[in-house]
Amino acid sequence: MYIIASNKVSFEQLSTLPTPAPTPSHTPVAHSHLVTSARHAIGAAGFQIVEEQHATNRDGLRYFGGFALRGPDITSKERELVLGLRNSHDKSFAAAICIGTSMLVCENLCFSSTVRLDRKHTARIERDLPAVFNRAMGNLIPAWTEHGDRLERYKNTEVDERQASHLVVTLAESGALGIRDILPTLREFRAPRHPEFAGATLFNLYNAATEALKGSDLAKLPTRTQFIQTQFDGFAGNAEAALLTTGGNGEWLAADEIPFD
Repeated sequence: MYIIASNKVSFEQLSTLPTPAPTPSHTPVAHSHLVTSARHAIGAAGFQIVEEQHATNRDGLRYFGGFALRGPDITSKERELVLGLRNSHDKSFAAAICIGTSMLVCENLCFSSTVRLDRKHTARIERDLPAVFNRAMGNLIPAWTEHGDRLERYKNTEVDERQASHLVVTLAESGALGIRDILPTLREFRAPRHPEFAGATLFNLYNAATEALKGSDLAKLPTRTQFIQTQFDGFAGNAEAALLTTGGNGEWLAADEIPFD
């Protein structure tokens, strides 16, 4: 299963990366320590790791990991549950757990919710790790179910050519899609490479947009896919889901946490 496209590293390589020394206002946590904590929490919650991948950039200062999971009440022929993990040593973004899915046909990766480990890397971050991971595990099933309901709404929402173009341009103007992604997304919508995504529906357009995001910055992928869902949920008439995606309950990722560009 596709989780990470490039810049992959093994866990052994990840473990050798240095962690900057703490300062009075910033306490970095080792990337490998987050992975170990995630593995423990996943197992304790009764989930199984099917696949695990890791990637870094900026000379190891930024990390993103993906865990394909199986567990109770997680069944689907079209998607798989994925838990993402991100961290930075250059203060570029907060450490966070991202809950999402990978579409099995096209292997597109998208995230529907994020639980922050800490708004900033403070001195309390390692102390708080177990509680935050446990809270994230408690969100897995609700997030999986909600995203399944979202995809069903998208399948039942028709989108004509004019509406699709407007939505894609809106995503590009926000930075959720690159300007150069506009035409590829619309072409994928009109003639999808996978017959499962044929038809003038919001579901087809959603998969066309996430197809365009393949190979983009993984640290920004949760923000981008959640912003796409904000726009599409509004179009599909689900204002409550749109509110949650943009931070309505304080646990979900705010759209402005990581600049798109």
